[in-house]
Amino acid sequence: MTPTQDPASSQTPGRFVAWSDHARRSRGLSLRTLVILRWMAIAGQSATILVASAGFHFDLPLWACLAVIGASVVMNLRATARLRRADVPISDGQTTATHLGFDILQLTALLALTGGLTNPFCLLLVAPVTVSAASLPARQAVLLGLLVLLATVGLFFWALPLPWQAGTEMVLPPLYRFGTGLALTTGVIFTAAYAWRVATDAEKLELALTMTQDVLQREQRLAALGGLAAAAAHELGTPLATIQVVARELLRASPPDGASAEDAALILQQAERCRGILKRLSQQPEEGDALYADVGLEALLEEVAEPHRGFDLEFDVQVRTRSGEPPPRVRRMPEVIHGLSALVENAADFANSRVWVLATVAADWIEIEVTDDGPGFASEILPRLGEPYVTSRPQGKARQALAAQIAAAARPALPGRKGRKGRKESPPIPEIAPSQGGMGLGFFIASTLLERTGGKVTVGPGNGEKGQPKGARVSIRWARPSLEVQQSDGGTLTAAPPEPS
Repeated sequence: MTPTQDPASSQTPGRFVAWSDHARRSRGLSLRTLVILRWMAIAGQSATILVASAGFHFDLPLWACLAVIGASVVMNLRATARLRRADVPISDGQTTATHLGFDILQLTALLALTGGLTNPFCLLLVAPVTVSAASLPARQAVLLGLLVLLATVGLFFWALPLPWQAGTEMVLPPLYRFGTGLALTTGVIFTAAYAWRVATDAEKLELALTMTQDVLQREQRLAALGGLAAAAAHELGTPLATIQVVARELLRASPPDGASAEDAALILQQAERCRGILKRLSQQPEEGDALYADVGLEALLEEVAEPHRGFDLEFDVQVRTRSGEPPPRVRRMPEVIHGLSALVENAADFANSRVWVLATVAADWIEIEVTDDGPGFASEILPRLGEPYVTSRPQGKARQALAAQIAAAARPALPGRKGRKGRKESPPIPEIAPSQGGMGLGFFIASTLLERTGGKVTVGPGNGEKGQPKGARVSIRWARPSLEVQQSDGGTLTAAPPEPS
């Protein structure tokens, strides 16, 4: 995992935090949303006061209640006026916390005037805390939760009697008010924790899906380079032909042994070389889209395994087909390339000495298995495998080699070896391709991309012998039409449209 610099400590060199240490929900709600919610609360409070006073003839401190509601109206009018300003942010966590805190205090004051904890509408104190837990960072959400708890304690000790019909008085024992306060406290804590957890999972999933889309877009941009190269070759063909014609004319008009003849011959030679390069580039498909390119199935497996060879691992790449059937050609989709590469990388990081990449071709389906001889999937990871940010990845071989490279580069130079200008040199260090995993997104992204192509991903234990590590196995099965490039009657290869996953 690559550390990222903490924005709050950008002035402090060397202070870094991981991605998980950042406040996740810091944007809050938009001011327009807060205004709409408060207008709804004002309408509900006004209707309740009106019905209780005029309909049920409860003895309410009417003017005091209207004054509390009027304070909320003034707050909302000020917020509405701020909305008309051009510099108002779309959403701001601090503004959201301020408005929700005001709503808690306003509702507490209204409840204190109408019975306190004996008023059944005290349940509404849960709403601001739930909203804050779902939209604000933990610190602000906790502060608002503490504010509600303090309001609950205050309502227990101080509140006007519950308004009731004239000539009667509703008197509830302190134990009932204590139970109501305890239930309100429990509800605040539970609903806030529940909203926080749900929002956290939703945000993590959204971030992981965004990263998946970024990976796919990057792969598609790389695939599109072939089409751009072919287009460039086509455009450069005309000026290059003109250069050759002019060079031939110069060669004819120059003395055979003159310097200009040598220059013209050199121009012709290099122009011919350029034509050869452009010819190779122009052999890419005219569509410029690698989704329509085809490749042999074994070549595809070699392509995803090749970057991970060389780290004291043996790779066994095989294609099994029905008797006498040649391996099929498949669509070279970026999703398949990246997904299989991530699975092979995981296997290489966990494997002890060997990784198997096996493709099996049947009459109706193609299945690719990636198996290693490592410890296998941990029991606590297997039920959650496929969710984002789930990982038990060790310091894999590639990253161990990278760490060794960094440590060797930091060591003092060995005595007796001198480089340029008499400086002592360290021994040469091989280039290392570090692992890209560690965040728990590798398998999630791989399975998401592969399932988008119509594949079905399954996991399970490997084929380790008794007394040996069982290893891990990941298999992906496609219906043949969704992966195979079929040959039309005219002898040309056509890509079958993928089946819906």
